[in-house]
Amino acid sequence: MLETSARLLKLLSLLQTHRERSGVELAERLGVTVRTVRRDVGRLRELGYPVHAIPGAPGYRLGAGTDLPPLLLDDEEAVAVAVGLRTAAGGSVSGIEETSVRALAKLERVLPSRLRHQVHALQSMTVPMGRAASVVDPASLTAIAAACRDHETLRFDYRTHDGQESVRAAEPYRLVHSGRHWYLLGWDTDRADWRTYRIDRLSPRTPNGPRFVPRDPPDSDVAAYMSRSISSAPYRYQGRFTMYAPAEVVAEHMPATTGTIEPIDERSCTLSSGANDLDELAVWVALMDIDFEVHAPPELVDRIRTLSTRLATAAESSTTK
Repeated sequence: MLETSARLLKLLSLLQTHRERSGVELAERLGVTVRTVRRDVGRLRELGYPVHAIPGAPGYRLGAGTDLPPLLLDDEEAVAVAVGLRTAAGGSVSGIEETSVRALAKLERVLPSRLRHQVHALQSMTVPMGRAASVVDPASLTAIAAACRDHETLRFDYRTHDGQESVRAAEPYRLVHSGRHWYLLGWDTDRADWRTYRIDRLSPRTPNGPRFVPRDPPDSDVAAYMSRSISSAPYRYQGRFTMYAPAEVVAEHMPATTGTIEPIDERSCTLSSGANDLDELAVWVALMDIDFEVHAPPELVDRIRTLSTRLATAAESSTTK
């Protein structure tokens, strides 16, 4: 049986990892009686931890108090938090860099030596390729995340890529970070359809709208759906190609936000991507140095023929001089 102090720490750890736990479950995990659990819960309350009894059931839930209680992290959780703080300090969320550094300093001060070495190894062996393309207000990000969690309709001012501004309302579903931008996936209540919004173009209004019953997402693979939405839907031209190379080879030439890839067989795949200019689309695909076939848009085929003729003429005239 654990000593009282060790048992209290173990009890606190169990309460922090689940929304609620029954008294019987806690007693089994700690190897004590339900009566002892009740006494230990009383001790935690005396120490300032807001442990609430679950109405109608002999169980407990750790609530939010006026002060943040100490968190108990296992080794993997501690490393994950430290790495996350280092990433946040890189600046993808505006104004949070300094706060992340302060929190990281507190964490590293108490990390065991073996974990500190793991974190430092990750830092020294990782090379960042610049900052995110856009930064967002952390207050907006947390407000949107809370609306997603609580199923509350989000009202916000929105600016499109061409500068048009409007007031929108959406049932928020998930926040997605592409590596360059933050996005919100939500059901637009006015347009009665799923929409993707750039967070840096969004300003939440308060208070939130009414609660809603969550809808089934537009795709079971939300990441794939967002990749398609971001890479082609916003553009004037939506290109579709057959690439005569394995999907994993094509994927090496592009980030997920540039296009979506669907394998056909072991030697070919379908690539979908978008652009506002046909030349941009044609040159981008050609520079992959992979044989391809164009399926859409039809006018892209004519444009490639024109570019091919121009390039062939330039090459011929250059070699004869």
